[in-house]
Amino acid sequence: MGDIGEMVFRPKKYNTELTDFSEVHADKTGPHAENLEVDALIVGAGFAGVFMLKTLRDRGLKTVIFEAGNDTGGTWRWNCYPGAGVDSEVPEYEFSWPEVYNTWNWPSNYPNYNDLRDYFDHVDKVVGIKKDCSFNTVVIGAQFDTNEGRWNVKTADGRTTKAKYLVLGTGFAAKRYIPPWEGVDKFKGVVHHSSFWPEKEVEVKNKRCAIIGTGASGVQITQAWGPEAGDLTVFQRTPNLALPMRKRDLTVEEQERLKPYYPELFRHREANFAGFLYGWCERNTFDDTPEQREALYEKVWKEGGFRYWVSVYKDNLINPEANKESYDFWAKKTRARIDDPKKREILAPEKMPHYFGVKRPCLEGTYYEQFNRESVHVVDIKDNPIREFTETGITLEDGTHHEFDVIAIATGFDVVTGVMTQLGLKSIDGAELEQEWASGAKTYLGITVSGYPNMFHIYGAHGPTLLCNGPTSVEIQGRWISDAIAKIEANDVKYINPKIEAADNWKDHVVELNNLTLFPTTQSTYMGGSIPGKVYEPVSYAGGVPAYALEIRRALDTWEQGFDIVKA
Repeated sequence: MGDIGEMVFRPKKYNTELTDFSEVHADKTGPHAENLEVDALIVGAGFAGVFMLKTLRDRGLKTVIFEAGNDTGGTWRWNCYPGAGVDSEVPEYEFSWPEVYNTWNWPSNYPNYNDLRDYFDHVDKVVGIKKDCSFNTVVIGAQFDTNEGRWNVKTADGRTTKAKYLVLGTGFAAKRYIPPWEGVDKFKGVVHHSSFWPEKEVEVKNKRCAIIGTGASGVQITQAWGPEAGDLTVFQRTPNLALPMRKRDLTVEEQERLKPYYPELFRHREANFAGFLYGWCERNTFDDTPEQREALYEKVWKEGGFRYWVSVYKDNLINPEANKESYDFWAKKTRARIDDPKKREILAPEKMPHYFGVKRPCLEGTYYEQFNRESVHVVDIKDNPIREFTETGITLEDGTHHEFDVIAIATGFDVVTGVMTQLGLKSIDGAELEQEWASGAKTYLGITVSGYPNMFHIYGAHGPTLLCNGPTSVEIQGRWISDAIAKIEANDVKYINPKIEAADNWKDHVVELNNLTLFPTTQSTYMGGSIPGKVYEPVSYAGGVPAYALEIRRALDTWEQGFDIVKA
């Protein structure tokens, strides 16, 4: 992979955009052809895009991928910051294709970004993906022509491509969020956003370092830099209620022994609320005695990963008093790991800062122990935010100044909706999706959008998405899209367009399901993220994977109720 960070991040240019990656291709053949016409055009070459390419190709459709980066892997080509890795275990976090998993073994149960890049290269060798990909190709506009029955898709390199079907495999985290701090260009040290990190190592030994943000990337960078940096300061707005990952090495023998059971495991991951191989305890919290609760919490805690999030009592994200029980256990376990009382109260406050699990927990191994080092500090910026950058560091609102040599900005993304609104999509009526969604996202089934015929999105707005293991959601939605396209083709249909009332009803349904939970109580990614001015609304389907799969299948069986169906 090329040096993405060096290519994009210029110290004097802070507002990085995907279009910075666009290239004009000397090769004008295959997916790079001028005036290309295909059956299906996919945007994005991560799990969603790769799954759709193979699935649609297998059904005989001429299909290509346009990818802004320079290789397959999606997030795992972009993310190469220190400590970057996945928070879902394998084999849950991989394709269910036997020809791929039978010829592949992982080094650990939680792969890092290099492992995942190797995996996508292996998928390419087995399935043949890259030959149908146009890399460094950034979509900047697209509109469906109802007369022609084709999408006209424009890219930053000046091409226009026609496709009957447009599939957005762009996921939920492809639009970076970089706060508009004053003075960043003045800073004379090294500064990078976690998602635009350079390939070559950033030297932190004997350096004064800062990390802004304590989401997944902030936690992972802290674990990587804590032992290495001369001095490290972590700026925290909200405590991360992180959970123990329990990462371990995997042997080839144990993986090979399990592979005969993989087909059943892949079916089983779709039978659980969040798309993992485990689900809720069938009881409610107060069905058990305090001693029984303690035993269950302890068991799930030791097993690690997201189990303490979506494998505890079934009322944990619904009942406030039940939720407090799970927080108290988390706090007891976590506070015991932090020596300094002041740091302990910032990182793992005795009083619950928000309901446990209403923000997606991050997984960690040694995060809290880093703060036991004299060289690692945490600064609470909830009520004393960053005012500006200076030539030598960061000044807070109260005038406190911190001097640094290296700064990691780990402020995340304009989650879920920001991905689709940055593509220049226009409806058949000429409306811009970015403007239409300014007052709130609206989809039908979390897969389609009214006014955008024959367009499908995966792992985005109003699907299980942030509440679901990625590959699980990708395969459920991807199979649906493939079957919908097959139904269109078999019935001589020109295009399907979701009815406005169907989209309204689906939006109401998403809100209704969300309101049954504790999610609306906190500003979080589940409620649209923390981008200033963004609508406060649920962006994910909160009814669980099995219910979602049933609902979208029912809608495809009775598609005339939800779609305007226009014959060829």
